[in-house]
Amino acid sequence: MGCPDWPKCFDQYIPPTSAEQLPADYKEKYVAERVVKNERFAKTLDKLGKGHLADSIRHDESILQPETFNVAKTWTEYLNRLMGATTGFLLVGLVVYSFTYRKTAKRIVVLSWLNLVVVAFQAWLGSIVVSTNLVPWIVTVHMLLALVILAILVYTYNYAQQMHKAATIVMAKVLWLKILIFLAIVVSVLQIVLGTEVREAVDAVSKALMYTDRESWLIKVGKIFLLSQGFGHNCAYFEYFYI
Repeated sequence: MGCPDWPKCFDQYIPPTSAEQLPADYKEKYVAERVVKNERFAKTLDKLGKGHLADSIRHDESILQPETFNVAKTWTEYLNRLMGATTGFLLVGLVVYSFTYRKTAKRIVVLSWLNLVVVAFQAWLGSIVVSTNLVPWIVTVHMLLALVILAILVYTYNYAQQMHKAATIVMAKVLWLKILIFLAIVVSVLQIVLGTEVREAVDAVSKALMYTDRESWLIKVGKIFLLSQGFGHNCAYFEYFYI
């Protein structure tokens, strides 16, 4: 929440370094903009048949809480956005380059276009993460989409390498290896989701306690932390066995 608006940061392409550079009513301004944007998003959810999610956003009082300017958080988020924009430009270049494979491997062209679309959607979802003030389930979807982008990139790269080497990937011939890799991916994604849920729960607890009594935050998180911890141990055992 270092930048309360999107795609600019405090309505600037290069964010401020001190609160004196901001208008006196900046908190109220960005809260009002968030409310308008979230109502549009809620209406979209209504049309998709997700009325309960739409209502949860409309009645989330944390969205109405203004964020105080913090230069460290602002520039951390700004650098995150710069990296995201750089990724987008690189993927545009990848799409252009992929057309060299249009006759030999159309799959590479399709995957490159698909990843560009997913990244564009991810950018939009990032704006929703900001406007909804880190609503937990949206943060989790945002995290999972990042993994999807990475997975498409890795697969596209390896498929292109296979084309150049005219070789057959060993995994395609070994059923038990395919099953193990699939299971490794599933448990890893589940662990990431649980970890994200724990992080979101810690945020909620810390805000409720006004960022005091830090030692009790994980205890107050409850079952999701215990589930994540236990699942993490099982994941580590599985990965050790797999390696």
